[in-house]
Amino acid sequence: MRKGIHPEYRPVVFRDRAADYAFLTRSTMTSERTIEWEDGRTYPVVDVEISNVSHPFYTGTARVMDTAGRVERFERRYGKGGGA
Repeated sequence: MRKGIHPEYRPVVFRDRAADYAFLTRSTMTSERTIEWEDGRTYPVVDVEISNVSHPFYTGTARVMDTAGRVERFERRYGKGGGA
């Protein structure tokens, strides 16, 4: 790896604003804002809109779209076969 061309890889806190949840990980993200973590050290903090704690897929609140039902309803309403 060449020196001086890669961003610094360091501990960063990501804070999920939707779920009021934060986690410490390593990243190259930068931020002017900082937060004091549970270990007493200060880390840069990056606010994110959604994470695995608030995302519907991970929380089990995801809805499955019934696309087959929608197609059938459209065909019943407007008829099959196109043509003009």
